[in-house]
Amino acid sequence: MTIRGYFTSLDISWTNLAFAIGAAVVSFTLIHGAVMLFRRRLDALDGPRAHKPLIDVLRHTLARTSRLAILATSVLIGVSVLNLPPPWDTRVGHLWFLTLGAQVALWLHRAIDVSARRYFQVHGKGREDDQVSVAHTLVIWAMQWSVWTIFLLAMLSNLGINVTTFVASLGIGGVAVALAVQNILGDLFASLSIALDKPFEVGDSISVPEFSGSIEHVGLKTTRIRALSGEQIVIANAELLRKVVHNFKRQSTRRVQYTLRVNPSTAPELAAKVPERLGAIIQAKDQVKFDHVNLTTMTQDYIEYDIVYNLQDANYGLFLSTQQAVLLETMEMLRALGISTAPRVQEFTLHEQAGKGDARTPAGAEGVNAPTYGIPGGTRAPSLIRGA
Repeated sequence: MTIRGYFTSLDISWTNLAFAIGAAVVSFTLIHGAVMLFRRRLDALDGPRAHKPLIDVLRHTLARTSRLAILATSVLIGVSVLNLPPPWDTRVGHLWFLTLGAQVALWLHRAIDVSARRYFQVHGKGREDDQVSVAHTLVIWAMQWSVWTIFLLAMLSNLGINVTTFVASLGIGGVAVALAVQNILGDLFASLSIALDKPFEVGDSISVPEFSGSIEHVGLKTTRIRALSGEQIVIANAELLRKVVHNFKRQSTRRVQYTLRVNPSTAPELAAKVPERLGAIIQAKDQVKFDHVNLTTMTQDYIEYDIVYNLQDANYGLFLSTQQAVLLETMEMLRALGISTAPRVQEFTLHEQAGKGDARTPAGAEGVNAPTYGIPGGTRAPSLIRGA
């Protein structure tokens, strides 16, 4: 059968064909004009409205509108008004699904890219660093491929192909691959968690139970940390997230707590002056919020004060200089008051025992106590026995 004979068999009149061509041309003009007008309106926006997330996503998404898709849609509209025999209406339905599905997939592909990039720019403090690149590599790649995979399966299903077995095979294959590379996948998802949750970023100073240092690079599988001792530590992302991480860069204030012990023989009236004077010393320092100085413990060896204050700046150098100044002035204050920080003097008794037949020791005089001596220290010395 010739092509002319084939179209003759469709029983399409010239009037119907002219109407279909006119509908296709009008549809192309209207759709293309509407898209261009909408894009120009979005580009004409200025001020805060132009930087809204929805406006930004729409602007970049509509830029991916395919003219081929508009042309195919217009032709399908024209074909839809033709009086076609039954086999063709099903075929036209498949073409509708393919055309619109491909265009929607293109829009979603672009929208995911723009939305993810904007999200990481906002949460990454407006800079593109290695950690943001990792998030792009994982999030954008996975979501975009998911869109195209769903579109491909939906298209095959629309064409009448049974995709159940294919999906089951993909699932079994995915499980097998995941079991084979579970450690690598664990580190990949840990990298994704670091990129999204941001427990730390490149440049942050952190501490874990085994080491301390600053973050140099967050990769797909490992994180590189420059230790305080100078060497580079490479640790798997999943293993790092299982540890308790102290992020010092995000510390806004620093709480300082320490104790002061003085001799228990200090007079009560002198001990009562320490909190007030020590509090005045602390309050006189810059960027310090005084909390309390209280006498909390009294034993036979010492009396103890609990001191707490807060630094409004977490800088470690400021903490060291402030604490040094407080301790030096505390020493001067204690010297002025005549208060000693030495522990209580411990006492021990020295016993002498003479041997049998020693004429220097009277009968019945064994174990006579010698004079008592006082020695400083926190440990009670044992009794000493000296033989003749």
